[in-house]
Amino acid sequence: MDLHTVLSAVESWPADERLRLIEEVWESLDAAPEALALTDSQKQDLQRRLDAYRDNPGAGSPWEEVKARLRGDKA
Repeated sequence: MDLHTVLSAVESWPADERLRLIEEVWESLDAAPEALALTDSQKQDLQRRLDAYRDNPGAGSPWEEVKARLRGDKA
């Protein structure tokens, strides 16, 4: 069965069953982390971000603040 066929079938499922499927797929990926190796480019980007954080840990914003900005909440 191809991906398109599976997705078409899954779209008709109730939300709780689709969420359960997502959780099961995620857990199956978590069980085999070696299958999700990062590319060299991804590793370099993560290292660059970690270095930037270590150089200036106060430069970022707390998650709650970012979430509020994305939602358009007024401070």
